[in-house]
Amino acid sequence: MSQPLVTVVTVCYNAGTMLSKTMESVGKQSYPNLEYIIVDGGSTDGTQEILRDYKGKLDKFISEKDNGIYDAMNKGVQLSSGDWIIFMNAGDTFYDRDTIANIFSNPIPEEVKVVYGDVAKPDSEGSLSIKRAQQPHNSHRMFFCHQSAFARRESLIEHPFDTRHRLSADFKFFKTLILNGDRFMYVNTPISVFDVTGVSNSSRSKGLKDNISVIKELDSLSDKLRLLPRLYFTYLMCRFRGK
Repeated sequence: MSQPLVTVVTVCYNAGTMLSKTMESVGKQSYPNLEYIIVDGGSTDGTQEILRDYKGKLDKFISEKDNGIYDAMNKGVQLSSGDWIIFMNAGDTFYDRDTIANIFSNPIPEEVKVVYGDVAKPDSEGSLSIKRAQQPHNSHRMFFCHQSAFARRESLIEHPFDTRHRLSADFKFFKTLILNGDRFMYVNTPISVFDVTGVSNSSRSKGLKDNISVIKELDSLSDKLRLLPRLYFTYLMCRFRGK
């Protein structure tokens, strides 16, 4: 059986050397059937020069103004041709050069819509610690790291990221699939090394507030009663601590 085409999408804006780090990681992947797309938001810091230097190793790239990160991610989906898509944003890297090859070395059942694994996070000294993903469940937050998940393109086309949610449109996408009864498959291995300086880490209370909005929009009354109290508590504590 032929190996599926896997698309890696990187969205960026004024990312500079962080983008180079991600591009090098993608370029080192041993998986042969790989498509790489970069969606730049019209950077003014020299990013476009980096992209031009790397153009021969890119399948597609665009540089134009967008309406935020999820609008750029939707553009990447529309440009893609892969059976599976993973978003590896500027500063993020794959865990090792064989990450994609190891996951897609065996056929994925047709009913599986998302394949996800663990994430590695660097500490202040650069040492990596592995954060284990959880089993699929309807939660108040993501139960895995988005950069450690491959989603079928057909699901991303059917349920594009809702750009009204500036920080939690990915949370809404995966929650929608969970509530639809779609199947998620866990692989017991780290997939990405997550950039801890990203916007989701620097605006935690804003992200939690957006998660609250998603739950209010999608969940049943019983799930709202189960999920919202703990989320409100965490949100208020973050606000109190100025995070």
